[in-house]
Amino acid sequence: MNSSVKVVQPSGILDGTNANQLRREISDVIESGVNIVLVDFQDITFMNSTGLGALVASFKTVRGAGKELFLCSLTEQVKLIFELTKMDRVFSTFADREEFEQKVAVLG
Repeated sequence: MNSSVKVVQPSGILDGTNANQLRREISDVIESGVNIVLVDFQDITFMNSTGLGALVASFKTVRGAGKELFLCSLTEQVKLIFELTKMDRVFSTFADREEFEQKVAVLG
């Protein structure tokens, strides 16, 4: 059947404290047996380098477990950070959950 998908939706500012919380949440989701993690950024107002570092670490954890991590609903500020750091070439991103569901969830 379909691969299991879990949506993680952080909110507010993705900095030190929130970044560590996001990293733990993604790790917990992977340990629960989920195959695909979608991080929905629609409620993120700002992300700093610590937030980006947590995402990169989470990406490595997810890939190391043979699972997949996707991002959606990036704000303009987050998109800019991804472009400046070239992380837009590393992460698979989607405009919103609907686009993700159309292009990825149906593959499971």
